[in-house]
Amino acid sequence: MEMVQRGLKTLAAASVEIGVSYRQAERIYKRYREGGDDALVHGNKGRPSNHKTDKGIIERALEVYRGTYQDFGPTLAAEKMRERDGLEIGVGVLRRALLQDGQWVSSKNKLQYRSRRVPRKRFGELVQFDGSPHDWFEGRGSRCCLITMIDDAKKERLSQFFEEETMFGAMFVLKMWVERYGVPESLYCDHKNAFVLTREASDAELLRGITKPLSHFGRACKKLGIEVIPANSPQAKGRVERNHGVDQDRLVKDLRLEGISTIVQANRFLLENYLPKMNARFGRPALSAEDAHMSADGFNLDDILCMEDARKVSNDYIVRFHARLFQILPGAKVKPRPGDTVVVRTKLDNSIEIIWKDKPLLVKEVNTLFDQYK
Repeated sequence: MEMVQRGLKTLAAASVEIGVSYRQAERIYKRYREGGDDALVHGNKGRPSNHKTDKGIIERALEVYRGTYQDFGPTLAAEKMRERDGLEIGVGVLRRALLQDGQWVSSKNKLQYRSRRVPRKRFGELVQFDGSPHDWFEGRGSRCCLITMIDDAKKERLSQFFEEETMFGAMFVLKMWVERYGVPESLYCDHKNAFVLTREASDAELLRGITKPLSHFGRACKKLGIEVIPANSPQAKGRVERNHGVDQDRLVKDLRLEGISTIVQANRFLLENYLPKMNARFGRPALSAEDAHMSADGFNLDDILCMEDARKVSNDYIVRFHARLFQILPGAKVKPRPGDTVVVRTKLDNSIEIIWKDKPLLVKEVNTLFDQYK
């Protein structure tokens, strides 16, 4: 409500964000303008609940628990107290009392049990995806990142070196995988912004009905029909993490023996030598002969695996993008008007394409606004 009052957020967007109707948001905003924060506080705050359990009953329950039910959980203990001792106490009340008294420890505070996850049965059903920044050239070249995709069923893998773990690098390796094997059903990757956005939706996104924004990578995967599954811990994607450990031992030594010190040389060595040997040695047949990959026919990967940013058309038909100016040229039968939103598509080869209603526009890059009149 404070952001609405300052003009930083519209009331319509605020109503979507707090999950109430627009009319209810108007009532809340009216109370806020008249009474500030205090006007939004519930009237019963600070008052004891009418349903509060009597202190004597809680003390009696703790006494009975110590004498009879010491190895019982709160749910079972409350049930037995009601059946055997005639004590009516809620499970939540008993749980809080036991925690405060130190007689019971929540399972959340115990060591988490982790079991080995059974691999998927079909090739392409789940592909793990991760990057490994490391001093791969042992000081002979700059540090870089090895981005790896490894199938959960066959252990087939594909890797490439990049200067950093970037969105472009992730899309490039995914494109290589799709061109070689097809479109996988799902990707298991880090919970990083490059793959999964963690920010809240903006006002404009909320008004368009977007409550969970997607990253460029997530948008591309959605168009391809790939489910992106974020891992909450390194242990969850243990197979690709173990591969990083193997590579940081074997691959580093191979690069040293071959005298390789650049990313271009290393990528050529990966595709021609290292990966075929690793796949032959550590790969295995999938439990099912069925291939879960979907055919890439019908997909224009260059138009999907790219960055897409929305920009407004100025009054002189200029589109501004990262300090670059693009003049929309006449000639198209249908073209945007000033104020319309177009999509600026940055492809993996760094070429720029401006899209309007799913069709590319004829544009010319100009260095300054005066170049359009040359």
